[in-house]
Amino acid sequence: MRKLFLSCEHAGNKVPVNLRSLFIGAEEVLASHRGWDIGAFGLFKALVPQAHHFAYENLSRLCIEMNRSIVHPKLFSPYTKDAESEQRAFLLERYHAYRVDFTTAIQSSIEAGHQVLHISVHTFTPVLDGELRNADIGLLYDPARKQEQKFCRAWQDQLEHFLPGSKIRMNQPYRGTADGFTTALRKTFPKNYAGIEIEVNQRFAPLGVMDAKIIAGIQNSLEAVLERP
Repeated sequence: MRKLFLSCEHAGNKVPVNLRSLFIGAEEVLASHRGWDIGAFGLFKALVPQAHHFAYENLSRLCIEMNRSIVHPKLFSPYTKDAESEQRAFLLERYHAYRVDFTTAIQSSIEAGHQVLHISVHTFTPVLDGELRNADIGLLYDPARKQEQKFCRAWQDQLEHFLPGSKIRMNQPYRGTADGFTTALRKTFPKNYAGIEIEVNQRFAPLGVMDAKIIAGIQNSLEAVLERP
């Protein structure tokens, strides 16, 4: 039986009290796409009822990047790369707790004989470095993993049905094999695990809240594709 696991690594832009001295004057950047995935948490919450297991992190990505490997050069942002040892230890403890808890839940499900489908919910800025992104929704997967490819093709069809006229792209605006949580989990679970990232254009969340029609379209399309064997 297939079990849906849901995660949202950039759900918020919170800065804990013990780190606030590092972010003095950074209110504007924390509120921007650099501080969090705008609109992602609302979409994530709407999809939770379909999930067997779910987790999210509302710590700002400028504190520590939950969607990067421990050796990634941008694990810490310019605001935290020179943090004191106690502050770094606090962030690393939070990072490892999030990842270990989720990984352990996947392990338990696989050991129980289930197939795990993990969807990681993200959003992206419409313009990056002056370049307009030509996508409304992106589905990120590893082309070498046929089950991920098959699922994304089916989901693309359903998204185009429920959100007609939308630009649904594969492995855009990022590659599905780039460093990330799903990439790490594929290495941990070479069998019985499929990791998909959904990326939604932040133009659908101009005030920080994802458009209800987009949420409904993604909800309905996911439900429809999950009903398939």
